[in-house]
Amino acid sequence: MARGGAALLLLVQPRRHRHAGRRRCDNVERVQPWSISWVVAVLLAVQVAPGRAAEDLSVEAERRGERVAVQARAQISAPVAVVWEVLTDYEHLPRFIPGIAKSVVLSRDDSRLLVEQSGEARFLVFSFPIEVRLEVTERPPQSISSRAVAGNVRHMSGRYEIQPDADRGTVLLRYVGEIEPDFELPPLIGVAALRSTATEQFTAMVAEIERRAAGAPK
Repeated sequence: MARGGAALLLLVQPRRHRHAGRRRCDNVERVQPWSISWVVAVLLAVQVAPGRAAEDLSVEAERRGERVAVQARAQISAPVAVVWEVLTDYEHLPRFIPGIAKSVVLSRDDSRLLVEQSGEARFLVFSFPIEVRLEVTERPPQSISSRAVAGNVRHMSGRYEIQPDADRGTVLLRYVGEIEPDFELPPLIGVAALRSTATEQFTAMVAEIERRAAGAPK
């Protein structure tokens, strides 16, 4: 199975919402935008697949200065091995995560990977393209961390944590992340778009975990 980087990301259309003269992170250099057309309406509106709804699924987003912070969690009825398999199925993310058009593993060195992804946050008539290269660090089977090292963001980082609950026979999946694009986010619409994106993508990730778990050996 091809593998490559887990970060809540989105699909991109050929747009350039760039602001000349805006400051950028020293460790983030610009990469050329990809011209990828993907039609996925709102990325993360809570829509757990019917029949196998995760318990306690929630996604929150809030503005923290120039950044938007996202927190998500879900109690999932699935083996840890299946959860890890889905989270690290990087190059197949476009197949089951709404809004991801491209996710390619550029290199792998033991537990470190370089992954190129493109996407966009969309909300109503607004859209915000996001194009990044992510440095991903795997710590199986407990966590996956990522940070942007290139792209149209000043800052982007995320972390998945997997916590088995032996008493309940479930797994608690947590995600925390922050993003600061290199373009202006409207005060209300920007946060709403990123929240919508994060909700739809996290929900789709959980649904894929549960779908695979349903066919996994007991």
